[in-house]
Amino acid sequence: MRHHIDDILVKYTKYFKTNKKKWKLGNIVKPIPISVFICLRTNSFPIPHSISQKMPITHMDLDSFFVSVECLENNRLKGKPLLIGGSGDRAVVASCSYEARSFGVHAAMPMQLARKLCPDAIILRGDMDKYTRYSELVTSVIHEQAPVYEKASIDEFYLDLKGMDRFFGCYQWATELKQRIRNETGLAISFGLSENKTVSKVATGEIKPNGQLQVEKGREKIFLAPLHVRKIPMVGEKNAFLLKSMGIEKIMTLQEMPVELMENLMGQTGVSIWKKANGIDHTPVVPYSEKKSISSEETFEKDTIDINKLNSILMSMTEQLGFQLRSSQKLCACVAVKIRYSDFDTHSMQAKIPYTSSDHILMARVKELFKKLYNRRLLVRLIGVRLSHLVQGNYQIDLFEDTNSMINLYQAIDRMKQRFGADKIQRAIGLDKYKQ
Repeated sequence: MRHHIDDILVKYTKYFKTNKKKWKLGNIVKPIPISVFICLRTNSFPIPHSISQKMPITHMDLDSFFVSVECLENNRLKGKPLLIGGSGDRAVVASCSYEARSFGVHAAMPMQLARKLCPDAIILRGDMDKYTRYSELVTSVIHEQAPVYEKASIDEFYLDLKGMDRFFGCYQWATELKQRIRNETGLAISFGLSENKTVSKVATGEIKPNGQLQVEKGREKIFLAPLHVRKIPMVGEKNAFLLKSMGIEKIMTLQEMPVELMENLMGQTGVSIWKKANGIDHTPVVPYSEKKSISSEETFEKDTIDINKLNSILMSMTEQLGFQLRSSQKLCACVAVKIRYSDFDTHSMQAKIPYTSSDHILMARVKELFKKLYNRRLLVRLIGVRLSHLVQGNYQIDLFEDTNSMINLYQAIDRMKQRFGADKIQRAIGLDKYKQ
């Protein structure tokens, strides 16, 4: 449909511009699209997509989100070194204030080390329910204003502003949205604006906190060149170490290398890194929808009333869905359980939860829902679990409670599932179904 409209706009725009004096609306015989009619009447032609390849994309990221929420609700915390995470020696830092970062503290650092680096830091356990609520407030503001947006994580958004530059000015529009978010939620947010996701995200990181930066078209490579390769999205610790071993630390060095060499060294990952280093990224903004979900159901050959069997199957389903979330780097904020009785009477119940992809959190909520839902004590024909309100997000466990050992255990289990199959390793509670 978009291409059809573009073709029409191309045709009428060219005609109108070359025959401006001869064109009179009263003399038009053939019907034209209403969008073209409005353009003619207002003398304001948008630039057709097929003529202009400009893709203004804004990346918006809430500044030190967890910390900002805590400071918003307790003014006495402002300006002080603050650590969000578990209080035990084996816990990890989920987030930290910029004051704490000046001591060398960073997210995912062991809490014990963080306390040594910043002994005067205030430690808070954190509250994902509260952070999820604030995330939804920001999302609602963006939803009301942005033509197309993608919620990349609990505190990060991409906005496709294609066409906005013709009528409003993308930078000015994003500036006004930034201020509105601050006014309505109290939270500071930074943004980067460029022609693609990669450059916009890097720009946001460079201008934080509470900043805004536009990288003009054609200046992407110049902007990226002096930065460290770790600034490139998808370059983690392992890839950075590999690049450093080859003498590559600055993005400029990557830009000067032939793409074939990067492909030989790192395969398609090397090609992707080279493209990003050169400011090339054609990844579109994926419209956000709360309706996205993953689910699993099982219909029994023989109706059952065995509570242990039903619980076991639900736990197995939940574990597999949790693995799907982590494998696709997604988080969910809603869990639902479904029951269909032998008389085909069907009931479901759902509950909002803080964004997570952790099996033990999901399982606990599924158990709770099933206990409330299964109250007729009739034979059950079908049961199912659905995880919804999905957003893109890095592997995220309960950083406020879990230890490094727990995080390492999850990652080890997931690696084994990816290598040998998701059904080859399971929690004992989900194995009872095979005994039936």
